[in-house]
Parts: sequence; C-alpha cells; structure tokens
Amino acid sequence: MSLRASTSQTIGPYLRIGLEWMVIEDVAPQGVAGERVRIEGRVVDADGKPVNDAAVEIWQADSHGKYTSPEDTQQKPVEPGFRGYGRSLTDEAGAFRFRTIKPGRVPGPDGKLQAPHITVTIFMRVLLKQLQTRIYFSDDPANADDPVLNLVPAERRATLVAKRRSDGALEWNVVLQGKNETVFFDF
Repeated sequence: MSLRASTSQTIGPYLRIGLEWMVIEDVAPQGVAGERVRIEGRVVDADGKPVNDAAVEIWQADSHGKYTSPEDTQQKPVEPGFRGYGRSLTDEAGAFRFRTIKPGRVPGPDGKLQAPHITVTIFMRVLLKQLQTRIYFSDDPANADDPVLNLVPAERRATLVAKRRSDGALEWNVVLQGKNETVFFDF
C-alpha cells in the first residue's frame, strides 16, 4: 500500500453545466406583498476580472420577516408564492441578477431584531468551501443597530450594502480579494 500524497483537486468549471436547470432569479413573483427590488451585480477577482462560472444563491425572509422554512415558527402570515430562495449563475461579465422584495426584519439569536438583509452563498471553481455573506439595504435606518453588521469594522461595512442606481435597481458586487474585498462570514 502506498501512502504517497495525491495531487490537489479543484472544483469546476462546471457550475453552469450542472446547475443551469436550477436557476431561480425571480424569488418573489407578481402578487407577493412587499417593496419590489431588483438586485444586480458582478463577481470579480482581485484584479477586477469577472468570474464567469459562479453560482450566487440567496435566502431571505418575506416582507413580514418570516422565512419559508418550517423551522421559522414565528406567528406571522405565510406569503403565498414567495420562494425565499434564489440562484443566479454568473455570465461572461461575471454578472448575476435577482427579482425579489425587500425582506422584513427577523430576530437574531438573542431575539433582537436584525436589519432587513439577504443571506448570500457563493459557489465557484477552485473553492472547496462556499463563501457566506449578506446584502443590506442602503436606505434602511435599522442598519445602525444590526448586531451582525456592527461586528464588521466600519470601513468595510460598505461591501455589504447594496447601492440604489438611477434605474432603480440595487447594485451589489462581490470582490473576492484585494482592495474593497467583500466581507465574508464563517458559519
């Protein structure tokens, strides 16, 4: 028996091939209550070059602050048609997009309400472990008291906040390394 080390392994670039049938960019179809938002952005590497084979997944509460998960036992109404989950695959420019609603506030582990946010998971080639982060809304006053956002050094919080563009869309980009690197969390 040989105990020689094997070569290192990387993942992909097969995300588009394997997950294209699972794309859900419309998280909140027409008729779902709440402020409609369009989130658009890009995934770029440390040199600003697009990552063209990444999957960006989002999980969020509905406008009442209730998740679609059976683990959410809050006594709040269930929003019919709301998925609470989406997946977008980046294109050649590294771009992704979602159509959803602004989530309501949800309680944190200590029961204190968190600011409206969307949880984001990023899968891409050469990553053996996905990246976890959040999107916050620039116009929400609850950001000032959010327990998770306040754990992030003030000079890096902007990487978690979506900016409203002149066309009404919210822009939120993922920078994987280097200057303006997006804040990622260990979960």
